[in-house]
Amino acid sequence: MPTTKPATSDTGDALLLTPGPLTTSASVKQAMVHDWGSRDAEFLRINKMVLDKIVELAGGQGTHVTVPVQGSGTFAVEAMITSFVPRTGKLLVLINGAYGQRAKKIAEIAGRAVTSYETAEDTPPDLAKLDALLAADKAITHVFAVHCETTSGILNPIAEIAALVARQGRRLLVDSMSAFGALEIDARQIHYDALAASSNKCLEGVPGLGFVVCRNEALAECKGNATTLVLDLFDQAEAFARTGQYRFTPPIHVIVALGKAIEEHAAEGGVAGRGKRYRENGKVLIDGMRAMGFRTLLPERLQAPIIITFHMPTDPKFVFQRFYDGLKDRGYVIYPGKLTVADSFRMGCIGRLYPEHMKGALAAVREVLDELRVSNGGPALAAE
Repeated sequence: MPTTKPATSDTGDALLLTPGPLTTSASVKQAMVHDWGSRDAEFLRINKMVLDKIVELAGGQGTHVTVPVQGSGTFAVEAMITSFVPRTGKLLVLINGAYGQRAKKIAEIAGRAVTSYETAEDTPPDLAKLDALLAADKAITHVFAVHCETTSGILNPIAEIAALVARQGRRLLVDSMSAFGALEIDARQIHYDALAASSNKCLEGVPGLGFVVCRNEALAECKGNATTLVLDLFDQAEAFARTGQYRFTPPIHVIVALGKAIEEHAAEGGVAGRGKRYRENGKVLIDGMRAMGFRTLLPERLQAPIIITFHMPTDPKFVFQRFYDGLKDRGYVIYPGKLTVADSFRMGCIGRLYPEHMKGALAAVREVLDELRVSNGGPALAAE
């Protein structure tokens, strides 16, 4: 059992070292304690501010619009794919993790022609191979890429992919769920038709609102593409342009909390400031875990400062469930792995966490390892 009082957030909750939902500030939580009408003028003002600020964060002022989607990030991804890929189109999905696989399944269920280029979870796509695939298959109209694949924490070369797709005359759809708000992706420099993200990742809001940043000219071509009413981005955008309101009940409390979170994001220095803190968190975590023998899945050049995947220790005394429970007892919630290339677990760097929280987590890891009588987080030592 813990020898010290468990760590908690500023509202007494366990700290979430996960990729989202994540630890939020007390003020973001406090924003949700009021009830709002969905047609209330003050709520509509907050909602407009949220949508406008997201466009600004994307570098899309004047060229792009934010279209919100009630639901998790996957709702936004499905809305993006089914609204932007026409029924006569063909989607190439770049896959190196579960979220690429999910996008492919969405396209298949929607009846879209879809193909994929898959690499291992620790391997980014080979740009020369992607170029050759597009050159060989002229039926491909759209390419789907994940900015930061949460399965492993890998940072895919989104700028290079965008340039290649544009050069080949195709359209790019980006899943920036685990990157938007902390890792730069400027629409003035990276050409895409649409980018999906959500309220509960690097913007540090709570779950319940997905959104798609859409290039205006591309969105105008989407009429009639959607396969569902609620996920029709063209119709949702038209309703906002006409009335300033949602077609169906919005997640009021989530949106108001996101408004507060965006204010705090700006106060921290925007994308650059948020990304700097996450990079500091990641460095403290990686250096500390490596000092205890743990091995990271990814080399530094591929590692995004969002979530870190560690190989499981090979010491037979290490039992992941006991490790997980021991950390949770000490106030730190981590994530199981979901790789096929390695037995692993994950620890997140995002949310309202700072380097001192990472140091606390490292002390908890050491304490749990001692409790398990595991001296090294890497390969098992020779039998004594």
